[in-house]
Amino acid sequence: MSQPTGLSSSSPTTRLSTSRTLPLVTHDLGTFEDLVDLVSGGGVLVLSGAGLSTESGIPDYRGPDGTRRVEPMTYGEFAGSGEARRRYWARSYIGWQRFDAAEPNEGHRVVADLQEAGYLGPVITQNVDGLHQASGARDVVELHGSLDRAVCLTCGEVTSRLGLHERMTEANPGFMARFAAAAHAVGSQWGEQVRPDGDIVLADELVESFHPPRCLVCGNDTVKPDVVFFGESVPKPLVERCFGLVETAGALLVLGSSLSVMSGYRFVRRAHAKGVPVAIVTRSATRGDAEATLRLHAPLGATLTGLRSALGV
Repeated sequence: MSQPTGLSSSSPTTRLSTSRTLPLVTHDLGTFEDLVDLVSGGGVLVLSGAGLSTESGIPDYRGPDGTRRVEPMTYGEFAGSGEARRRYWARSYIGWQRFDAAEPNEGHRVVADLQEAGYLGPVITQNVDGLHQASGARDVVELHGSLDRAVCLTCGEVTSRLGLHERMTEANPGFMARFAAAAHAVGSQWGEQVRPDGDIVLADELVESFHPPRCLVCGNDTVKPDVVFFGESVPKPLVERCFGLVETAGALLVLGSSLSVMSGYRFVRRAHAKGVPVAIVTRSATRGDAEATLRLHAPLGATLTGLRSALGV
């Protein structure tokens, strides 16, 4: 594998689940002023990842070295086992309450402001939290779906997550109180372990007592959040739509994504192949560093706030 520009061959590395190696020692390529110049040209397509939402209290899946902090449930597990679905919904029932309460941070607001000012175009987001839209951003493509909705894998019925949560509350009286008591016994605050998809760590005995949701139309327990699980494919028409956005963009700006999975990385590869400049702003190394025209390893909130100020917005 070719080495990213500016990285020493002696840099320590880590192995990702994708079998890609990311450097632990990162080096910028270009400067903040170069980022200002790039965005000032307008027509910039945004690709955002979990790192943009960390300042809203939603942690990402991976640490600075690209290693997963947690292993999310796969599509195969969820679709193939009623017990897996029970485990997912029990944990998600708790975690989603904090997830749903999260609010856009300054990074989200800057994206919306720069879009309104004409510097940024559409946003492709790998996040399922809806915070771009909540901040006022338009033309947001949800690559991995949204936790606001749920869909039945058996009959295709779509329902709101809020309505589903209310039904789970009715079917599981006292569940939250039992969880809070269990968390208090071990000195844990339940919100500390919330994940990017609203999931959370939960004791087995609590999971076993949980009644998972059933579809109101067909009665099956195959209700799934309307998001792309690990091991599940993004619909091809959506991917093609995003490729089209990449090819017509003045530049691609990656915010807060390690690009460790192909669902996002392929857009960096397409931009690079088509000669579209790629700027990456994250706190850590990314899988796309070698294809980047510009990369800054910096906090997103402060960097984006500075960008807005420099552009006079």
